[in-house]
Amino acid sequence: MYNPERPSATMDHRDYAALMASQVPATLAETPAMRFDSAEDASAFYAAELDYLKSQTYDVLYPEFSALQLFPVSSEVDIGAETITFHSYDKTGFAKIISNYATDLPRVDIKGKPTTVPVKSVGDSYGYSVQEMRASRMAGKSLDVRKGEAARFAIDREINRIAWSGDEDTGLLGVLSPENDIPAYTPKENEKGGSTKFVDKTPMECLRDVNEFVEFTAKLTKSVERPDTLALPTDAYLYLANTPMVINPGTGATSTILKWILDHSPRLKNIVECPELNDDSEITPYGGVGVAFMFKADAMKFTIEIPLPFYQHPVQPEGLEFKVPCESRMGGAVIYYPLSMLIIIGV
Repeated sequence: MYNPERPSATMDHRDYAALMASQVPATLAETPAMRFDSAEDASAFYAAELDYLKSQTYDVLYPEFSALQLFPVSSEVDIGAETITFHSYDKTGFAKIISNYATDLPRVDIKGKPTTVPVKSVGDSYGYSVQEMRASRMAGKSLDVRKGEAARFAIDREINRIAWSGDEDTGLLGVLSPENDIPAYTPKENEKGGSTKFVDKTPMECLRDVNEFVEFTAKLTKSVERPDTLALPTDAYLYLANTPMVINPGTGATSTILKWILDHSPRLKNIVECPELNDDSEITPYGGVGVAFMFKADAMKFTIEIPLPFYQHPVQPEGLEFKVPCESRMGGAVIYYPLSMLIIIGV
């Protein structure tokens, strides 16, 4: 039996109090087929069911969404915050050669600019009816954990979408949002002309393109920014991973384009597949065109702000149903150094 004085790791006093305050335990206890000794026993049965359900959903920290796997995630902001503000500083002034008694020393200073982004809630819910509880009891099975997993999946899918492309209605920004001032680059067409996609190019043309991506950022920032990760659409990634190229004509030794890049690039350390960048993706704002995203995987460059990861509120009885509200708090992509990234359109 559930003991309110000794709650489990995932069942708290609020859940137990909500159950006892409802009429559902008493109704179950009066049902002969259920075989409960009291309303408290009926409540303990459901408490045990919910306890099992919660432990199952909390075991999975994040689903397989690429933004949450690849990008630096920060939860340092308080969950009560409505906005996030950070300051960017720049140096001004110059130095010059001076005489021994000079009084006209040039002045240097710093200037700062605040940037503020909103924090919004993402939510959904799931529930169980009294009849579902009866059926579960009769079958001797636990309540289906897939409802909780579905709630988790839906919230993290929305967070993943916002992390990539933002949300115009709420002002949340993603890494591909035009408002971020991240440079955009269009690769050269293949030798036959008419296509900029990797799958339509030779291995040497692909190597040329990747080198130009890196060189573009190096020239733009005078090598201050050094991206180390290249995210590609599925077809582009598979083409690089599966297409052989001769690396030694004398011996006939071969490698794949992908392996050659990773073995020899002084800056790129990781090349990954992201379906969110495909030409048929509903996430990318560049509809109909495959997009690559090159970035530095460093929290000093940018973060995905999630003050509140997936959270299940205490169960709420509503008539003959128990409802479980779920919530997360999201601040979108906060980009401190836009030039540490590059959006490549048409790969």
